Amino acid sequence: MSEAWLTTLRTQFQEIETRLGVAQGADREAVKRDIIALFKRVDGALSELGQMKEDIRGLVERYKQGNVAGPATAPQFTGARPAVHADHLGASTYIEKGWSLISLGDHAGAIQALKKALQLSPGETQAESLLGWAQMLHEDYDDALQTFQKVLMKEPANSLARINVGYICLKKRIFGEAIEHLSKAIRLDNDKKATLYAHFYLGLVYLQREMFEDAQTFFQKTLKLGPNLIEAYYELGRAHWFAGDQETAKRTWDEGFKANKFNPWGKKCHETLDLVAQGGEPPRA
Repeated sequence: MSEAWLTTLRTQFQEIETRLGVAQGADREAVKRDIIALFKRVDGALSELGQMKEDIRGLVERYKQGNVAGPATAPQFTGARPAVHADHLGASTYIEKGWSLISLGDHAGAIQALKKALQLSPGETQAESLLGWAQMLHEDYDDALQTFQKVLMKEPANSLARINVGYICLKKRIFGEAIEHLSKAIRLDNDKKATLYAHFYLGLVYLQREMFEDAQTFFQKTLKLGPNLIEAYYELGRAHWFAGDQETAKRTWDEGFKANKFNPWGKKCHETLDLVAQGGEPPRA
């Protein structure tokens, strides 16, 4: 929708509003028809814009799929649109906006929107959960920890908040606390994605601590729960390699590449196979 077109709609609205104040008889029927026509015009534009938003999200997902694989990624639950309920304070509008900005990768914008939601509705758990997620993705780890701790004080069984805390502790190398939160999420087992990522991040914790057999166990469980998490193939291969089982490592990376040749982590598996074939070593981190 262009700014000029929006200005035209506002002008039409103002004209109708002025006429409505003085209209009588047949004029009121004409005003009624114009109101209906304006409503339909705006409603049609909103439908088109709504579809455009979904199309843009599709572009974002295609962009993410083409990204080069990097260090272990934070939990990505972009499909989990929150069930936002309208409220008279307007906080729900900012919660929805925050979620949309997270899914589009604008984490700074999401933080701003969600803080506004919490100004309007202090302590709103859904807004706090999304704010913690946005802060974590923005790598504001200390702020995210504080936010998620507020959520867990109110909802100790919130597995998504718990694995996010586990991930942050992993990134900050607070391994004992990471193990505690991730293990609790596995015991709760009340959210499939949370359980999946809890296993994966526990594998990473043990890999970083050079407890390779434990790391292998958790990566293998991860792949049973979520065969499409190709990153787990790459990390499982590293766990085998550094444990001295190079042949199993190479078979694992080959399986990861074959599982999804177009996934960034599938490509990473293939690149690592080429690297070790030339006498190189996979990265330690």
